[in-house]
Amino acid sequence: MFLVTAGQMQEMDRETIESFGIPGLVLMENAGRGAVDFLTNHFKPTQKQKIAIFAGRGNNGGDGFVIARYLLEQQIPVRVFLLSSKEKVTGDARVNLDLFDTLCRKYSIGDLIEITSSESFNTYRSTLFHHDLFVDAILGTGLNSDVRGFFKDAIELINTFRKPVLSIDIPSGLNADTGHPMGIAVKADATVTFAFAKTGHILFPGNQYTGQLKVVDIGIPRFIVESKKPALSLTERQQVADLFSPRAFTGHKGSYGHLLVIAGSEGKTGAAVLCANTAARCGTGLVTLGVPESLNAGIEPMVIEPMTAALCEEKKGRVTDHCFDQIRALAEDKQALAIGPGIGTDKGTRDLVLKLIQNSTIPMVIDADGLNCLAGNLSVLKQAAAPVILTPHPGEMARLCGKTAAAIQADRIWFASDFAQKHNVFLILKGARTIISMPDGRSAINPTGNPGMASGGMGDVLTGLIAGFCAQGFSPEDAGIAGVYIHGLCADLLSEQIGGFGFLASDMVGTIPTAIHRHL
Repeated sequence: MFLVTAGQMQEMDRETIESFGIPGLVLMENAGRGAVDFLTNHFKPTQKQKIAIFAGRGNNGGDGFVIARYLLEQQIPVRVFLLSSKEKVTGDARVNLDLFDTLCRKYSIGDLIEITSSESFNTYRSTLFHHDLFVDAILGTGLNSDVRGFFKDAIELINTFRKPVLSIDIPSGLNADTGHPMGIAVKADATVTFAFAKTGHILFPGNQYTGQLKVVDIGIPRFIVESKKPALSLTERQQVADLFSPRAFTGHKGSYGHLLVIAGSEGKTGAAVLCANTAARCGTGLVTLGVPESLNAGIEPMVIEPMTAALCEEKKGRVTDHCFDQIRALAEDKQALAIGPGIGTDKGTRDLVLKLIQNSTIPMVIDADGLNCLAGNLSVLKQAAAPVILTPHPGEMARLCGKTAAAIQADRIWFASDFAQKHNVFLILKGARTIISMPDGRSAINPTGNPGMASGGMGDVLTGLIAGFCAQGFSPEDAGIAGVYIHGLCADLLSEQIGGFGFLASDMVGTIPTAIHRHL
């Protein structure tokens, strides 16, 4: 599913109206009619219930007037609270305001109230409590400053009601691009948006304000959409499902790739075990786990299916550039390499990571300590001989970029996309709504996952998934998208089965086949 910014949507609207010739009134009519269809099917209002529509003076309010008109035609009582004077409503919105006014005179169950100040708004507070459903058509996607005045009062009041709230296009006050409230935003139970979902609907915390999201087709021609080449998308279940096909009857372990994992150090052997076991569980034909030789005997009983390789040590319990030639030889018949989980950040370890980036001829997934070894040495990424996939959480991303984690979180898509393009890598920025960014400027937002994943070892599982899919022949882009989606899907299944907290990374490993087989 394509996602668009407010600017992209405005430009597509403009071209549809001016270049293609579909009038703005038609687009507004399509939007309002689609919103009413969703409202009546989802909330199922009756003729005994009262609906209050908060409308601004712009096109968002115009959509609200269309909705009000259709509700009146269904004999459903509706009252529009216009947060402006009528005189300030212009263009297509004014046409629909006048049409609603005409119906109000025809039916006794419709009403329009003008509110032009905080004082006049306060006089209707008690009246508002006697409505059963609230429609938010106050502010649209073009908002670029904090909400103030009686618009803020209206949003605060909407958020205090214990009644259903439907937002039109976007919850008023929510930034359509970042998903952050502009001072304050409506917390909707559902949102109807038009043509495409906006980035702010999907990103955290915008998804918490949006509620259930419904996208309505309003007639934007496909060629206009294609000419804009949206660079952002939301990963969908079918998109991931299409990456998997039935295995050949004659397939064998050699048919499904061989992954080399370099992981583990003293005190961090669990990271190595989780990564290797995950790679085996997601369908990789063969997995070899390379660990410091002094740790090998202890790790072997925990990785039944993966093979192990004892790596020579310069420093006990650490992999360093001392074992570079050994690792390069191990990688000769492999299809992918994963490095980083639990390896530490000693100088020799850092030198090993940098050498492998420069010399690896197979796709390489770098996570955890491998990322910390890379920080401050980003120029080496341009020397990579094969695709590189980085999987940082916000803290690791901050170290890579020389920024704070708060700065990264404030604009996750931009940082992920900019880094991927600048350094020619596939960048997976983990967190609530993980971002997968490609070197060509495209990015995808992942919809799966939940707070139960806030537990040690989850990143090691993700590395195993992505690297395992790479070894099986997935492209780096497909491996990243599928790995992140299935990782979150496993957590969602566990949350349903055993609750929203307390499940472990090791629980995720056993859930992978079910997630792929039954839910894709």
